[in-house]
Amino acid sequence: MLMRAMPSSTDVKTGGIALHSLQKRYGAAMAVDDVSLSVSPGEFISLLGPSGSGKTTTLMMIAGFEMPDSGRVLLDDKDITRLPPHRRELGVIFQNYALFPHMTVAENVAYPLRMRRVPKAQLEARVNRVLDQVHLGAFAARRPHQLSGGQQQRVAIARALVFDPPVLLLDEPLGALDKKLRQHLRNEIKTLHRDVGKTMIYVTHDQEEALAMSDRVAVMHEGRIRQVSAPQDIYRRPADLFVASFVGEVNLIPAKLRSGVAHGPADETLAAPAWSDGDMDATLCVRPEHLHLGTGEAAAPGIQGHVTGMTFVGDATIVEFRSNSGLQLTSKVLNISAGAMLGVGDNCTASWATNDATILTE
Repeated sequence: MLMRAMPSSTDVKTGGIALHSLQKRYGAAMAVDDVSLSVSPGEFISLLGPSGSGKTTTLMMIAGFEMPDSGRVLLDDKDITRLPPHRRELGVIFQNYALFPHMTVAENVAYPLRMRRVPKAQLEARVNRVLDQVHLGAFAARRPHQLSGGQQQRVAIARALVFDPPVLLLDEPLGALDKKLRQHLRNEIKTLHRDVGKTMIYVTHDQEEALAMSDRVAVMHEGRIRQVSAPQDIYRRPADLFVASFVGEVNLIPAKLRSGVAHGPADETLAAPAWSDGDMDATLCVRPEHLHLGTGEAAAPGIQGHVTGMTFVGDATIVEFRSNSGLQLTSKVLNISAGAMLGVGDNCTASWATNDATILTE
C-alpha cells in the first residue's frame, strides 16, 4: 500500500469543491454544458464517461488549465474560477505523469516545493518523507526512464502530495498501464484516499475503476452530467438509458405500463416496481446476473423462449436467450457447482425479481 499516515483534522475539513453551471465551448462544439456538482471535503468522486463526454475538460477547469466560458469553480466556498493553476494549490496527476526526464525521482518530487521557495532543509525532509510513504525511498537517485510504469505513477503521486494540497485531481492516471497493474494500483489509490483523507476527483472511462474506487460517480455524456450517485445506485438504479447502457452489461426490455403493471412484447406480465404515473411506453433495465432462465413448473412467470448460445468465461457462463417474439436477452450464471445447466436449443422462461428491474421512461 502507498501510505499509513492518518488524516489530520485539517485534511478532512478542507477540500470542498463546488461547480456552478460550468460551460465550455471549442468553436461550435459544446464540450461542457451547464455542469453543476458539489464535492464534499475528503470525498472520492469519479467523473466517468466515454471520450468526448466533457470529463477531462471539467477537471481541467477545476485545475485552472482551462477557463470556463461561464460558471464558477469554488474551493472551500472561495471563488477560484479566474485564478491561475499555481495559485489554486491543487495536486494534479496526469495519465502520462508529466515527469521531468532529466531530473531524478527526488528532484521531480521536490519541484513543487522549489517553486514555492521552501527552505532546503524542510524541502529535503518533506521529499524523503513522502518518498518513504510511497515506498520509493531507495529509488530517489534514479531517473524516470529507469522506473517501471507503476513506479513512475507513484512518483507522480508523491509529487502531487508533497506540498499537502487539499484536493488531488487525477486524469486517467492508470490508463497507460496493463490490466493487472491497473488493478493493483487502483487498490493502492483507494487505500491512499482512506489514509490521507484528501478530496480526490478522478477522471476515467473505465466503469470498473469508477465503481470500485469511488464514494460517488458522476456519469457524463455530451458535456452533461447524467447521474451522480453511489456506485451501487449507478449500477442498480440507472437514471436513464445512457447510464444503463454505458455502465456494465444490461438487458433492455421494451414494455408498456398499463394500470401500474408492466407488459412485455407479447403482452406477458413482467416483474417491475409499482408504477403510478399513468400509462406509457417504457424500458425495463435488468442486469444479466439478475435474469434467471428456468424450465418446467419451477420456472417463474416471465418471457417464453429458448437458449441460443452459451459462452464459458471462467467464473461464469454467459447464456444467450431469444424470446418467442424475437427479443434477445443475456443471462450470467456463476459457475459455482457442476450441476446440470440448460443447453442450446432448450426451451425456458426468462424471469427476474421485482426489485431487480428498473423502469426507464425516456
